[in-house]
Amino acid sequence: MSTLDRTDLRILAVLQGEGRISNAELAERVNLSPSACLRRLQRLEADKIVTGYAAQVDPQAVGLGLQAFVRVQLAKHEHAAVERFVERVNDWDEVVACHALTGDMDYLLHVYVADLADFSRFLLDHLLNASGVADVNSSFVLRTVKRSPSLPLRHLQR
Repeated sequence: MSTLDRTDLRILAVLQGEGRISNAELAERVNLSPSACLRRLQRLEADKIVTGYAAQVDPQAVGLGLQAFVRVQLAKHEHAAVERFVERVNDWDEVVACHALTGDMDYLLHVYVADLADFSRFLLDHLLNASGVADVNSSFVLRTVKRSPSLPLRHLQR
């Protein structure tokens, strides 16, 4: 991990909340000259600490009214079977995140779809059709209490 000073941490904190901020505004907010701020930002990008910029889209506004977390257990855990599953997951637009887990299930998928009928199609046509899937357990989101794209950075200030 690169050494991050307080100014780097302030830059990261501002960018996580306001990714489209201009360099001039960012420099002002972190008390740097625009050229010094740009050099730091370019270093953070080159060091792969800042990995990209993206718009946050409201799922409801684009017709994605149902969100689910789907736990998946594979029948076999050999390398080829795992790779096939991973390749398929990466092809499914409905899956916005996939995590390999410890415990009784192998993967946790975060899925967005329009409605229950759309989820049923996803489950039957894609997930259960994927070779190697032994078991699936789904939980639907009733309400999102907290959603933050920002990572906690306070531990770096110690």
